Amino acid sequence: MNQPERDLVAYRLARARETLTDAQLLLDQRRLSAAANRIYYAMFYAVTALLVTKGLSSSRHSGVIGLFRREFVRTGLFPGELAQHLDEAFAERLESDYGDYVQFESADLEDLLAAARRFVAKAEEVVRDLSPA
Repeated sequence: MNQPERDLVAYRLARARETLTDAQLLLDQRRLSAAANRIYYAMFYAVTALLVTKGLSSSRHSGVIGLFRREFVRTGLFPGELAQHLDEAFAERLESDYGDYVQFESADLEDLLAAARRFVAKAEEVVRDLSPA
């Protein structure tokens, strides 16, 4: 990777970590729909950072997720059981953003946030492995 790509990866991973913090703050305030949105976006930003390491991107969320599965999950670089949480978070985000009368359980979102933290940490590890200093 060249320096601009390294900088972009670092930026997106920092944004993922910041968004995890935002999600926790929203959960603490019982703003559950907004927290669901932030949980998904934390993982999404981590995935877009991973894709930069391979020179890939997509303008659609489904495209980003598909590229992630193809390049990282199917190749074994990212564990499938952890990657499944991205699908769960995406579904929750769609429900929170577009559904009517949506109600989330705080405990479920706490669990999903814990998974998102593991997801982002794994993405950071994969980036380090793919692009040693």
